[in-house]
Order: sequence, then structure tokens, then C-alpha cells
Amino acid sequence: MKNVALVGAGYWGKNLARVLGELGRLRVICDTNEAVAGPIAEKNGAVLVDELNAVLEDPEVKAVVVATPAITHFEIASNILAAGKDAYVEKPLALDDRDARRLCALAKQHDRILMVGHLLQYHPGYLKLRELVDEGRLGRLQYIYSHRLNFGKIRTEENILWSFAPHDISMILGLSGSMPSHVDASGHCYLHGQNPDITTTHLEFENGLKAHIFVSWLHPYKEQKLVVVGDGGMAVFDDTRPLEEKLVLYPHSVMWKDGQPEPNRGDATPVPLENIEPLKNEMEHFLDCIESREAPRTDGEEGARVLSVLNSAQLAIDARSATSDVPAKSAPQAHPGATIHELAEVDDGVTIGAGTRIWHFAHVLGNTQIGTDCVLGQGVMAGPNVVIGNNVKIQNNVAIYKGVTLEDGVFCGPSCVFTNVLTPRAEVERKDEFLPTRVGRSATIGANSTIVCGNEIGHHAMIGAGAVVTKPVPPHALVVGNPAKQMGWVSESGERLGDDLVCPRTGERYEVDSAGQLQLKSKS
Repeated sequence: MKNVALVGAGYWGKNLARVLGELGRLRVICDTNEAVAGPIAEKNGAVLVDELNAVLEDPEVKAVVVATPAITHFEIASNILAAGKDAYVEKPLALDDRDARRLCALAKQHDRILMVGHLLQYHPGYLKLRELVDEGRLGRLQYIYSHRLNFGKIRTEENILWSFAPHDISMILGLSGSMPSHVDASGHCYLHGQNPDITTTHLEFENGLKAHIFVSWLHPYKEQKLVVVGDGGMAVFDDTRPLEEKLVLYPHSVMWKDGQPEPNRGDATPVPLENIEPLKNEMEHFLDCIESREAPRTDGEEGARVLSVLNSAQLAIDARSATSDVPAKSAPQAHPGATIHELAEVDDGVTIGAGTRIWHFAHVLGNTQIGTDCVLGQGVMAGPNVVIGNNVKIQNNVAIYKGVTLEDGVFCGPSCVFTNVLTPRAEVERKDEFLPTRVGRSATIGANSTIVCGNEIGHHAMIGAGAVVTKPVPPHALVVGNPAKQMGWVSESGERLGDDLVCPRTGERYEVDSAGQLQLKSKS
């Protein structure tokens, strides 16, 4: 039964068209490039249209597969779900955490299947590896590293982190069964000044597991390797090897003698794998979910978790993008569209977006980035090397030190402080010990509160006045006191939620997921 449409028949879409055609399910392809998409549609027995509405209004189309540029995913997927059709969206699900959650909520509202294209979750090598982990064959996981390297297609519309790393993040989150408590990353630009070609991402989990992801499209040879180390064994998933060598189990372990660790080596054992194409396996899973109405392995919630890690990594890269010393102040630079009081000081090397207002006695130090429509009140000090998003409101006498990143919509109450070193001494130089601090989108930080460096504040969290934050704060959490402790949850609108987790202002309904994170469920 041909009841699936494909939107986008480009670089990856043509592969989806082939598989859906082989499965006899492809009904229509939507693409504006007739020269490219026409032959693909004809080859796979599909009709070609150039308007999404033609797909949405077709009663025979029950599900839509989206393989368009990532920036379009949210809008297209929203229209598909609102039209009452199931949706498969290639990675990433969206470019913003809030948009990803909205898609999840929309899917629930319309009782639709929402699946994300994290292909390696359907690779027989990864599926068998996850089975080994779940069975305890590797013992307690200690360390995971993933390398995805190549000298191949180099993109300009997205950086290497967003192009390569989603697959690795998805696999690592699947193996760990939880979200990381800390994310850090660094990137390097060689071909494009603002577009990293190489990134390294570090993840830390509450149970002690650590992971790192190295991705590059400037590597002399192809490498796609996932190494999993446990206290009872190790495994290597190498997708560049022949099928019979893709997954190898190493029963190595560490023995302790006289208080000293000694390696206990075992013979490497290749693990037999089923010979199936991952993309076909993925599409069959999607089609099965359409029929059974069961949640996909990589559903919208899984996609949103991957996106959250990606955004945290990108923020860390952005915070490190300006690392040079503060330049000497010279003649004032123009910042078109911004309002800067004549008694404010703005050093060289500062970027300020249109609509931003900086009031008297404020000082913005070099290499600081400030977005659009922000407000920096009297006596604010920001920088150097600080990143401030759009629509951020910073009240009087706030100090924002090097390494702090404020995402869009953050509110900083009067006299709140961000530290950047854990054990400061006036007579001891510790600039090399600065720790980055990230504040998630639309979070609120109360007056006179202190954010100890190295702790991430989740999106929409609320820090009570005078609180001292000494550990990471989950998204939507309400924390108060010294040290700050969680007292409940708050909605996107900043309202404290009761036991029913319903926002009293908007009627939005929330739920706590299996990872203990608050998620938007639906609107009342």
C-alpha cells in the first residue's frame, strides 16, 4: 500500500526514496527541483509535486518522511503533524530545544507518530552492542569514545558538530540510559571562519560514566568507531570493517593486586551480526510503528534529548570562540541599532545586536557577544569572552565574568553574581582554572544570588533570590537557599507548578520523564 510521502529528494532523500520504493510504500515525492527529483520519483514509482500542501491534502498519504535542510524541519514537521499525519524527520529534529518539545507536544496532541532519523540506532552492530550492554556483558560502563572522521562532503550550511555528531550522541545516550550531567566541547575552524571543521565533545554522567566524541571532515581517512569500556569487558563497533568484523568483544578487565591495578587480557571475539541494511531496518521500524501505534525507538523525545546535548556543546564552543586577551581600548565602535549610554564603557572587539540598550556605568569588556533586544542595567559588568543571547534582561549591578554564556531570554536579577574560579585567592593567579558556566534559555536568576562556576542552569529554571547554586540545576527546576535545593517545578511562563503539573497561567500540562526531567506534555 503506497501511503508514504517524501519531502526532499536531495543528498540523503534519494536514499530514503530508494528504500521506500523497494518496500512498495512510496506514493509521492515533494521537491521543487524537478530536474533532480523527477527521475528519482519515476524510478521509485512515485508522483512528483512541488507544494507541501499537495501532500498534506492527500487523504491517501498517512505518513511523511522529511529530508530537507535542518532549518526547515520544525515548520515542515509542525504542518505534517497538525494535518493529522505521522512524521519521520531526519536528524536533527529541530535547531532549538523549545521547538523540539513543541513538536513532541504536537504529536501527542494529535496522537501521531513522531520519529527522528538517528540511523545508527538501527544498525545491526549497534543493536547487538546495546544488547551486550543491557545483558551486563561489559559490566558497569566506565568510558565511551566515538570517532567519526572523514575527508568527504564539507558543508557550509552547518558545522561538523551538527552534521556528524548527532548519531554518536544518540548512540551514547542509548547506551548510558540517561542524560549527561555536564557537557563541554571545543571546536576549530580551518576552512570557514565561523564554521568549525573539527570538534571534540565531552560528556559526564551522574553515575561516573564519561564519554567523548571526536568529529572531523578534515581527516586523511575514514573512521567510524565506537569504543565502549566497562569494568567487565570492552567492545569496539567499527562500521568501516567488513560485517564479520564490525563488532568485536574484548573480555579484558582490570585486577587489583597489592593495591595496584593490573590488566587482565582476554582473546578478542568477533560478534556475529545479521546482514541487514540499517536504512531499510529504520524505515521498516517506522512503518511498523505506523501500523502498531507504538512509540519508535528514536521518537521525538529521544530526538529532543540529543538536541539538548548538541545545543549545550555548541554553547561551549561559542564560549571558547573568543580566547585572545582583552584588546586595548581605542575609539568607540559603532553598533548600529543599539542604544549605549554615554557613561557606559564598551571595549573594542565587542559585538552588540540591534535593539539592545546598555545603561550608564555599565562596562562591556572585549570579545563579548551580546545579541539583539537585550537590556544591561546600571553598573553591569560583562566580559571578557562572555556570550549573551537575544532578549536577555540583566538588572543593575550584575557581574558576568569570563566563561559565562547566557542563552536567549535569560533574566538576571539585581546584584546576582557569576564566579569563574572555585577557590579564588587575591595573591594566587588562577586564570587557567576558569570554569565555563551556561544558563539555559529563559531561565530566571533571582536578586543577590550566586552561581558557582562550572554548573549549568537548565532552560526555564528559576533560581530564588539569594540562592547559592553549587551544582547543576535541571530544566524547569525551582531552587532556593544556600546551598540551593530544588523545591519544585516552574512552567515556561515562570509559574510554580502544583502536583498536577498544570501551568495556572497557560493551562500547559507537563510530565516528569523517566530521566527525572520535566517535559511539556500538552496544552489544556
